[in-house]
Amino acid sequence: MEMRLVGIAVLLRMADVLHAFAIMEKEDVFKKTPCPAFLMFDNAAYLADMSFELPCKCKPEGVTSVVWYFQKNMGSQQTKVLTDFDGTMFLDSGHIRVGSDMLKRFSIRMFSLIVFKAQVEDSGHYLCGTKKGDFFYGYDVDVQPSKAITVAFEDRSQHPQKDHKEEHFSVFTTFWDWTKCDRCGVRGEQRRIGLCYVKSTYLYPRYRTVPTDVVSCGSRAVPGRFQGTIRLRKPEVVIRSCLTPCVKRKSPEEGVVSISNVIANVGQKPWLPKVPIQFHKQLLGSGLIIACPGARPEHAVAWDKDSTRLYRTSFLTGVNKSMRVFIDHGNHLHIRFTQLDDRGTYYCWCEGQMVAGFRLSVGFQGHRRRTLDDPETRYAIKAILTCYVLITMVFVGIHVSRCCCYVFRCTPME
Repeated sequence: MEMRLVGIAVLLRMADVLHAFAIMEKEDVFKKTPCPAFLMFDNAAYLADMSFELPCKCKPEGVTSVVWYFQKNMGSQQTKVLTDFDGTMFLDSGHIRVGSDMLKRFSIRMFSLIVFKAQVEDSGHYLCGTKKGDFFYGYDVDVQPSKAITVAFEDRSQHPQKDHKEEHFSVFTTFWDWTKCDRCGVRGEQRRIGLCYVKSTYLYPRYRTVPTDVVSCGSRAVPGRFQGTIRLRKPEVVIRSCLTPCVKRKSPEEGVVSISNVIANVGQKPWLPKVPIQFHKQLLGSGLIIACPGARPEHAVAWDKDSTRLYRTSFLTGVNKSMRVFIDHGNHLHIRFTQLDDRGTYYCWCEGQMVAGFRLSVGFQGHRRRTLDDPETRYAIKAILTCYVLITMVFVGIHVSRCCCYVFRCTPME
């Protein structure tokens, strides 16, 4: 037995050595892509709250580490350095919060820059270079907003925005592929995200475009005189119904008996959830945002409350301005001003499979001191100020009308 273990260890060691030789003999990928003599910028567009990766496609042979820089506008004096000059800064995307500063939402891996949960403010120029300020490669990144996105439901015979053509440019939407059906075995939904693009022969030549003369609407390659019309164009999302069967899971092998079945032979079989369940207690009247574990904005995500399907045709943000429970474009479930009837189990689907559940209970809270950060306090202040402004306008309007009547009555007739 000991000789077998020694033999296995020797084989594993030899495999590691052969793997190391294979890495050393592998052709350097950077030798295939020579750095341009004149720095150009590749255009790339994303939707807000998505993560993206920018590879440094070329570098000189003697450079062992790269530094990533960020400039909002070309030639700006304000430049952010996005690395510790060693290219070894790593972040766990699970601990990144939406809306946090970009310096806390990036990572460097194998000379590539990864930005987590990108925001509109992250749009700009990203440059790969050295700590001395020598640049090798550049990107023109356009992060388009998701708050004012245009929504079209195919089941209601709604259509995407039409292309807009001007004398020197045209604006249109480029759609991604349809996502997977977000549920299986029951009626689900599919999404198709579309981003805004511009086609013109008047684009700045320093920006590399594929296809030719086409860039995203927020690109710095678009001349400023075109921006007035282009800003009116918003990203789009098209939603349609779908139905796909569930994938059959393999049954346990013979001889493998779960603990629940053993208990069932003795007494009553205990209840087992279909998916892992997380329990959460929320205070009455407070706000809650639930995220699906492991899901990203580009994934197909669906939500159910107990046996009720929360379809986007009724619960997508923006469908109704007075919605208290809604799903945003980042696939998060929002509950405003939690009420007692919000209690229940909320199930999350990801890529057509139910993956998790959240058991929500709503409780009361004793007296506590309110702060300006509480959403209830902000709502109350906003309501009071709105009422005050309306009352003031009515008061001033009445007095102005009375003064006008008095002036007209007292004016002598000629």
